[in-house]
Order: sequence, then structure tokens, then C-alpha cells
Amino acid sequence: MLVFISCAKTMASRSALRVPEMTTPRFADKALSHALSLAQYSASELENILRVNAKIAAENCLRYHDFCSEDNRPMPAIVAYTGAVFKRIAPKDFTPDDFLFAQEHLRITSFLYGLLRPLDGIHPYRLEGDVRLPENGGITMFDYWRPLLTDVFIEDIQRQGGVLLNLASAEMKDLFDWKRVEQEVQVITPEFRVWKGDKLSTVVIYAKMCRGEMTRFFIKERITRPEQLKSFEWEGFAFDEARSTDNHWWFIA
Repeated sequence: MLVFISCAKTMASRSALRVPEMTTPRFADKALSHALSLAQYSASELENILRVNAKIAAENCLRYHDFCSEDNRPMPAIVAYTGAVFKRIAPKDFTPDDFLFAQEHLRITSFLYGLLRPLDGIHPYRLEGDVRLPENGGITMFDYWRPLLTDVFIEDIQRQGGVLLNLASAEMKDLFDWKRVEQEVQVITPEFRVWKGDKLSTVVIYAKMCRGEMTRFFIKERITRPEQLKSFEWEGFAFDEARSTDNHWWFIA
């Protein structure tokens, strides 16, 4: 099985966490090209391109200008992102074997780097999927990455048994030819819902936390078969067989 999660918008500036090894992203050359393109813009221009406030734009203007600096040391992707999903994965207490299992069985999207393994060394950045860089012919990052990532992604899933646990946000499907993905491998997408009165609803922060907790569970328990995931429980969330289908598994609290 392979687990698939989204990148986060928030990132650490540095990390001292020790990992067994640091690997090079498969599309490091593409990331460098994008970073150099973005370094040409001023903070005010990035504010419009990234649709962020002035403070975030200024921070990322500096990030792109320092992207190739010797002082800007790369961090493992699983440590670099600091969003809700990654906080619940909590890699600070991972053993070397945990990191190595994650390296084989976990993939992380990135609008700058394409598709990352947990130990791939990356630099802090900010980029959105609908950004259009002139150097790419004015197409979105989604359209740029789709022909580059689809085969690589399918091959990674097939190498790990042909089953994908999709814990990424819905927009990340647009980085791939998703119809091909669903045709060539089995995709299981967990749905995390809570009761509000007499209705089941999605609470975004709970869904993100559950995605992180399930990823951690997958890594720590060395999950290799889909059936093993049905034992996942966290803060009242548990598998609901009656509402689940072959491809959509419901976990309800």
C-alpha cells in the first residue's frame, strides 16, 4: 500500500531532527527552475501572484531569493511542513525504521517539487496550484505537473502492491490524470464525519487531524493490507462498515 497526503502551506524555517538519510527530490531540477522564476518577482508582485498578505509575500520573496544559498540547508519533507496533518503525524518520535518505512510507503504533493518522499530534502517555499508562470507557457501548476507525475505516481503505487490510501485534499487529484490512476490501481479514500444533530458533517480541522493520525497509524503499525486500516480509531472516530463502499471508507465520531 501507498499513502498519499497533501503538502501544507505552513513550513518550518529549519529543523535539527535527525533522520536516517536525506534524499534528493525526483524533480529537484524543476523545483529549482520554478524557484528561480519566482525569485524574479518583488514582494508586492508575489502578494498578487500567491494571493497572500504583505507579510507572507515578503517572507516568501526572501525564501526564493535565498533558495540556492549555502546557509539555506534542506530539510526532510515530512519535517519541513507544519500544517495540521503533519503535526498529527508527529515525526519527532519516529525511529529510523519508521522513517525508512515512510520513505517507501508515503508520498506528499508539492506544487514546487511535484511529488515528494518523506526524506527528500526541500527548502521552504509558498506556491499554489493555480499559479501560472510565464516560463511554463502560462499554464497552471496543476497542468504543468499532470503529464510529469501521473506515470511516476502509478508506478510507485504498483510497486507497493497496487493500493492507494488517499488522504490528500480533493484538489490534489488535479496534479494527475486521476481517471488513469483509478483505472490502474485501487484507490481507497477515507471520509471522516461527525454527527451534528441528526446529520453527518465534515469538520475540516477534524478531517485534517484524522488524516495525520491515520498516516501515523499506517507508519507505526506497518500497514500492508487495506483490512488492517479498519481497526483505526482516534478521538471517537471509528470505521463504519454499513456506510462504507469498496472505495470510500467512512470513519464516524
